[in-house]
Amino acid sequence: MSATPFVPRDDRSTAVRAHCRASVQRHEPELVELSRSIHADPELSFAEHRSAAKVAGLLARHGFAVRTPVADLDTALVAESGTGELVVGICAEYDALPEIGHACGHNIIAAAGVGAALALAEIADDVGITVRLIGTPAEETGGGKVLMLQRGAFDDVALAMMVHPGPQEICRPTSLAITDLEVRYTGRASHAASAPQLGRNAADALTVAQVAIGLLRQHLEPHQMVHGIVTAGGAAPNIVPAHTAAVYNLRAAQARSLQGLENRIRACFEAGATATGCEHDVVQISPVYAELNPDGWLSEAYRRAITELGREPLDRGEEQGQVIGSTDMGNVTQTLPAIHPMIAVDCGDAVNHQAEFAAACATPAADRAVLDGAVAMAWTAVAAALDGAQRDRLLAAARDRSGRSSSEEFCTSGRPHE
Repeated sequence: MSATPFVPRDDRSTAVRAHCRASVQRHEPELVELSRSIHADPELSFAEHRSAAKVAGLLARHGFAVRTPVADLDTALVAESGTGELVVGICAEYDALPEIGHACGHNIIAAAGVGAALALAEIADDVGITVRLIGTPAEETGGGKVLMLQRGAFDDVALAMMVHPGPQEICRPTSLAITDLEVRYTGRASHAASAPQLGRNAADALTVAQVAIGLLRQHLEPHQMVHGIVTAGGAAPNIVPAHTAAVYNLRAAQARSLQGLENRIRACFEAGATATGCEHDVVQISPVYAELNPDGWLSEAYRRAITELGREPLDRGEEQGQVIGSTDMGNVTQTLPAIHPMIAVDCGDAVNHQAEFAAACATPAADRAVLDGAVAMAWTAVAAALDGAQRDRLLAAARDRSGRSSSEEFCTSGRPHE
């Protein structure tokens, strides 16, 4: 594609923004239905077949060129419209959590992303963009975005964005880098009463590791965190357990701090094996998620948009202390100009990953978040497309990345959940 000269004009921007807002309003019934339908039918990471099909089907009906699967992931998709040089990536998540369903509100993320894509498609050629809805599976575990980065799905994207629901309105949130490890111990079964001396207790190995990790917590660096669950603890109390397992999340403020933490936790796992005479192995479940590094200009453009829509984001000082957990969108923001703002839903005292928050993500307030998030993202993209300096900056960065791996520095390979 050849570059098209742009002469930004306030009246042009006003008209384009009004068109985007009207588009989202026109598509409101479809967007709300999409959000509610995904919410009512939660699917886990890498198994979001029905949710991905709903997103793909709606966009195809409105003229998008849809490809699925993408990047060797069955539930990943790409839907495109427009022919402009500036490629705007809108990320849609749609995986849910075990037992508590859409307690992170990914139904809202998907529907808001589709709404922004539909709005931008109608003005894409007028403002010189290609709008690309990128359906990214397995954010909760598995790292769909990391795998898609590694496999080229973001190679020519000039800017990327998504909105994530939460209890507060945050334009530029902070996240932690994360890795998740599964430790498996193998001992020797025996009768726990008549021949305990013949056993090698894998449950004891796990207990020793847990105690070591508990003692280590006193000496963790600021913002380092460790939390885990036992996934296999033995079959019966009168059998010396031969097999146990646990999964741990390790978090840190930056990826380099995370590596140091991982080394220490692996030593705790090894201590359990050494103390009990068991064997052990450690498996990395997902790719490493990097910390968020949102683009400053895009964050401010989003702040102006969401404020104009009547929402009240935290001020810049307050939001610096708001850690939202971890996300594979961090890897995207480390690789290209991108943002991951939080959009508030009315959820009382609930927070993400609680059943009460899942209930809040299928309410009129959640529906409003879908619509406002869609408009705010569309307006942010329009602002970037019509600002000559920013357009040049984003295109230059995209050209610089062309032909190179977009994830060499920040993405570590792992295996997805089976």
